[in-house]
Amino acid sequence: QVQLVESGGGSVQAGGSLRLSCAVSGYTALYCWMTWFRQVPGQEREGVAAVSPGVGKTYYDDSVQGRFTISRDNAKNTLYLQMNNLTPEDTAIYYCAAGAYVGNWAGRGQYNYWGQGTQVTVSS
Repeated sequence: QVQLVESGGGSVQAGGSLRLSCAVSGYTALYCWMTWFRQVPGQEREGVAAVSPGVGKTYYDDSVQGRFTISRDNAKNTLYLQMNNLTPEDTAIYYCAAGAYVGNWAGRGQYNYWGQGTQVTVSS
């Protein structure tokens, strides 16, 4: 059974940092696309950052480029998202997702497995 479990969310002030983790079981993160999405109530779930299988090329949405860093620890089978210089616009529920065959990394319909989400709240 595949499970993705996020942790590390919380409340911070603008300019602060958080690191999200996504522990993967029943699936090898190294061999699939691993992606962070976020969703604000009433809005579409949007792709934030992704890491490709194997060599681990990274991709970012323009809104987080230069502030967020996605990484994967293959030994721990865990995905991370380091978020720096947070703004209130980053407030959302953050989800990790895994998928074997992904064309457009930000397309949520291509992912087979999802975590339960972790809340990130940034106050001004």
